[in-house]
Amino acid sequence: MSISRQAIIDALSSVIEPDLKKDVVSLHLVKILDVQDKHISIEVKVSNPAMHSRMRMREACQFAIERALGKEFTVDVDVVPIKGDERTGELRKVLPGVKHVIAVASGKGGVGKSTISSNLAVGLAAKGYQVGYIDADIYGPSAPIMFDLQFQKPRVIDVDGVSKLEPIVQYGVKVMSIGFFAEINQAMVWRGPMATKALNQLVNDAHWGPLDYIILDLPPGTGDIHLSIVQSVPLDAVVVVSTPQTVALADARKGVAMFQLPAIAVPILGLVENMAWFSPAELPENRYYIFGKDGCKYLAEELNLPFLGPMPLVQSVREAGDSGRPAALQQNTEVSQYLDEIISNFEREIRLLPFRKTNEALKA
Repeated sequence: MSISRQAIIDALSSVIEPDLKKDVVSLHLVKILDVQDKHISIEVKVSNPAMHSRMRMREACQFAIERALGKEFTVDVDVVPIKGDERTGELRKVLPGVKHVIAVASGKGGVGKSTISSNLAVGLAAKGYQVGYIDADIYGPSAPIMFDLQFQKPRVIDVDGVSKLEPIVQYGVKVMSIGFFAEINQAMVWRGPMATKALNQLVNDAHWGPLDYIILDLPPGTGDIHLSIVQSVPLDAVVVVSTPQTVALADARKGVAMFQLPAIAVPILGLVENMAWFSPAELPENRYYIFGKDGCKYLAEELNLPFLGPMPLVQSVREAGDSGRPAALQQNTEVSQYLDEIISNFEREIRLLPFRKTNEALKA
């Protein structure tokens, strides 16, 4: 029994892309690769690149064809993520118009994840990119301080008849943080579902407009909020931050492993080693490896992941963060040189990301 391609398309018209809320046929996400005798091979694109999303789509397509055409057909479904440059307009309902959503994570707290993420955002903006920043550290938001926005509140604007929050622009970066909606000394004592709802509001209720990047500053650790993020936000990749200390590296390893789980499967863009060494202001040429030396670099080599670069423990970096003027705003300093290296390596890995995703999909 032969089967027409139109019959296959009709069968798949009942399959809904979960993030885009429309069927995969009307969104032009289906490509029939081959139809021979009782074997059907198709390609379907999905908005969420996570493995669990791809597995569900594969099962949904196989079930739809089986239900419409019978069980005598074998169906191979190749599920691939929608490319970053395709995720605009109708093809991306979560953060429409954003080319790349990059999370910054750490296995443990206190390693300088927010320092790296805020400087990464400001540094990219300084290079001419359109950048957004979401402070997703629900329990300990730091963006209001690090961007000098402690007393600012986003205003509500009308976008095509819908009320939206307008991110606050600082240093060329569009910033949203749960810290904007709480008093400075107010503790964030929330259960998991409340925290997840608050994060979704930061993502979906803000008017971001077209952006090259959104940098998503995650809470430390590997918990419920991280799982919620990968299920609701189409992450393109993750940057992992650690110090070279053995204890921090053990937690960084767990963080990498979490994002590499088949149910999550978000690419690791690279590792950043923060507090790589200490240089006192009066002896800037001296380096004291108080947390160990090159630990994060060696971990990246061991895990076959890119090393984006080191960041020294320098007093001016701390002062810059506390004063609300990220160190990336400094020019022609030792610190700016290391930040420039990290950002250049970040750009390189972004360019290589489509090739890495293809290779990982083939391995899967």
